[in-house]
Amino acid sequence: MSSAISLIVEGYARLKDRQSLENLRMHRRRLAVDLRARTGFDCRSSIAQVEQDIAVIEAGLQTLSEPIGG
Repeated sequence: MSSAISLIVEGYARLKDRQSLENLRMHRRRLAVDLRARTGFDCRSSIAQVEQDIAVIEAGLQTLSEPIGG
């Protein structure tokens, strides 16, 4: 897990900034698609990192969906 993305997601979640988290997730998804489309380069480690970032972002979004106190 990338510590930078974790800190960013934690900040947005603390601010309850769902839109910024969704924008960040969409950016990472587009990046993953672009990396998968690359030919001539081995992008597997970059794709794996981006997928980990997406998982962290989705976990942050999930915390905003939980009931208060839950």
